Amino acid sequence: MVGSSHEAMHRIFQKDPALLTRALQRVLDVPFPDPTEVAALNVDLTEIEPVERRVDTLLRAETDQGTYLLVVESQGKVDERKRGSWPYYLSYLYEKYRCEPVLIVTTQSSSTAKWASRPIRLGFPGWYSLTVRPLVLGPDNVPVIADERQARQDPPLAVLSAMTHGRGPRVAAILESLVAGLEELDPDSAAVFVQFIDSCLTDPQAKQIWRDLMTATHYFFRHQVAEQVREEGREEGLEAGLEAGRQRLREMIFRILASRGVPVTDTVRGHVGACQDLDQLDAWAQRALSVTDAAELFAGD
Repeated sequence: MVGSSHEAMHRIFQKDPALLTRALQRVLDVPFPDPTEVAALNVDLTEIEPVERRVDTLLRAETDQGTYLLVVESQGKVDERKRGSWPYYLSYLYEKYRCEPVLIVTTQSSSTAKWASRPIRLGFPGWYSLTVRPLVLGPDNVPVIADERQARQDPPLAVLSAMTHGRGPRVAAILESLVAGLEELDPDSAAVFVQFIDSCLTDPQAKQIWRDLMTATHYFFRHQVAEQVREEGREEGLEAGLEAGRQRLREMIFRILASRGVPVTDTVRGHVGACQDLDQLDAWAQRALSVTDAAELFAGD
């Protein structure tokens, strides 16, 4: 079963695709060209025969130097089966899309990063038919951002830093600096990044530090936009104002789910659209930060 930390370590690049190319350039010193456009693609690589193969995140980056497929794999531990599946992914994607695939591996483990960075060579020694060289983002090369100024300059990179170094000795300073970085983002984006961090922090003390910080800044247990909507409704005291507030909450729910890659069915969309209760919509907006199925929004209601 895929863990929530696994999801966060690759979904961050779905939320901010430009972060991925910046990480390649700044962390790995790979001269990857700046994309002019990035699109998320279907991650299902299943063939007609009953063999299911899926990458974690798949992005298409349009650049002045050509089109590239960015294949992001979140790796929690050493898995020798990847010696077969990663070359397959890249070959399949090249055949399907006819553009160059680039494999990026993200991990929170130094030993896993060292393993993943080793080239995969298939064929006769010295005359290999296929060589795969993963680009790895891990705790040994992602910068430690424990300075508020740096966190404000590039909040998504600060998020990646916190996710990658969540087990390290400077985690408290990293998380405190990140709070300042989140202030530079719109509330919806900040809320999604907050959930990514919470999912990745496996150390109980670090997780508690983060939740204490989020409680104080109203990100984790109370969404800022929801509070703003509620206040606007009180001030205006008009049905038109209340309906505008409801609509903003509905849109926020759908944006959060979309940014996390959670599909929304017509049934869910209709149920949310018909709700007139601000408190209920507020509760669903908070649940949208963690559910894996949109129908789970209504669990317990």
